[in-house]
Amino acid sequence: MRPKLVPLSETMHLILLALREPLHGYRIMQLVSEMSKGEVNIAAGTLYGALENLKKHGYIELLSEPSDRKKIYQTTKLGKEILANENKRLKEIVTLYEKGVEGDESL
Repeated sequence: MRPKLVPLSETMHLILLALREPLHGYRIMQLVSEMSKGEVNIAAGTLYGALENLKKHGYIELLSEPSDRKKIYQTTKLGKEILANENKRLKEIVTLYEKGVEGDESL
């Protein structure tokens, strides 16, 4: 049975990749923008909805709420497993592009 939220959207991939180290929301938004070279910019409301969804499914965890009220999140073991599986899945798709589809040289 396929885990929930899989296959991951580009935004979910980037959030999980960013959270391989503990980060707070604003830094997640910055890092996602940096990793995507400015192509993906997440609004605060969208980010916090995604974080809650990822947390609900056990892909990330809330580490702490420091005194300055910034919530710190990090990818869980399950989240890292999901990323590893998605990495493998996407590499397989890229291999298909690299080989081309039989009889279609335009790919």
